Amino acid sequence: MNADIKITIGAEDLGFYTDYNDSYSDNYNESCCGGLVCDSESSMHFDSIFIPVLYSVALVVGLVGNGLVLVVLWKKRLYLNITDIFILHLSLADILLLLTLPFWAVEAANEWIFGTVLCKLTGALFKINFYCGIFMLSCISLDRYLSIVHAVQMYSRKKPMVTHCCCLMVWLFCLLLSIPDWIFLTDYKDSRRQEKIECVPDYPSDSWHLAARMLYHILGFILPALIMLFCYSCILLRLRRGSQHKQKKRAIRVIVALVVAFFIHWTPYNITLIIDTIKTNGTNNTSNQTSCESATALDVAITATSTLAYLHCCVNPVLYAFVGVKFRQHLLDMLRPLGFTLKVPAGLVSRRSSLWSESADTSHTSAF
Repeated sequence: MNADIKITIGAEDLGFYTDYNDSYSDNYNESCCGGLVCDSESSMHFDSIFIPVLYSVALVVGLVGNGLVLVVLWKKRLYLNITDIFILHLSLADILLLLTLPFWAVEAANEWIFGTVLCKLTGALFKINFYCGIFMLSCISLDRYLSIVHAVQMYSRKKPMVTHCCCLMVWLFCLLLSIPDWIFLTDYKDSRRQEKIECVPDYPSDSWHLAARMLYHILGFILPALIMLFCYSCILLRLRRGSQHKQKKRAIRVIVALVVAFFIHWTPYNITLIIDTIKTNGTNNTSNQTSCESATALDVAITATSTLAYLHCCVNPVLYAFVGVKFRQHLLDMLRPLGFTLKVPAGLVSRRSSLWSESADTSHTSAF
């Protein structure tokens, strides 16, 4: 591969590592500023401060929150609802994703010092659990939609292993999506970023770059977003019919909270990434040359929005605790020896209902 056409694809090129790699696209470095290479010192300085701080907070909050979720599920393992099983796998995916954040924080603060093997392993692990978290949310949406709107059960409560096998298939599919990372991720010294060594994918052509971007846009956001919007819109319409008793209103609150949290965290990043994809794909058009100032601003925007997106790993346990009465009750039951107490109406928490939600209708399983 000739040096003049070699593509050093950074985080934003793959769509999943933007916040901790921050490599500039070719159009940013070769087409702007009258042919001069853009100075990346300002964005690197921003990354070295912003990413380690935010990732440290995400790591602590996320591990504690998701760890408590796993503890509650373990305590109630004999009475797990279908939704609870999906929540179990979602929390596992979030925890494994969070465990990769210290590596990217070190890279942002200094450079990648862990070698090629750990680069491939950590990058692939991040990809697997990123996709798995998104897909588990989609599975929960579909299960709730069929259960509440159509009174159809995808899985039998008496056979929880069927649900676990479904989750295993999701994990295997995510593993297949990580194959390009195992092949192309490498530690690369970028001369345009002050000889900083970064863990980035080195694709053989522009077509690979574009394909990776499109794969992320479709599978990582657009498709899950459409599924969640459709399912939860139908659920809300179904719940709003008939009497508006207290349990039904609680179920609506949890649903709205989860959907709003998903879009608040992921929409800014995806919009920014789409803008970057359009700019990168138009590098051969001389009329679309990008200034160094706008390139740096876009790079910082991608870092900020992607970090916000990854903080979503910490949000779900917080929503369960503050919006889901049943989860809060089970959690405080375990903490009661430490002096925590919470009074709830008698009969609110049944052994067979989901730990996270109120029963939306007596004829259906519980909803978020």
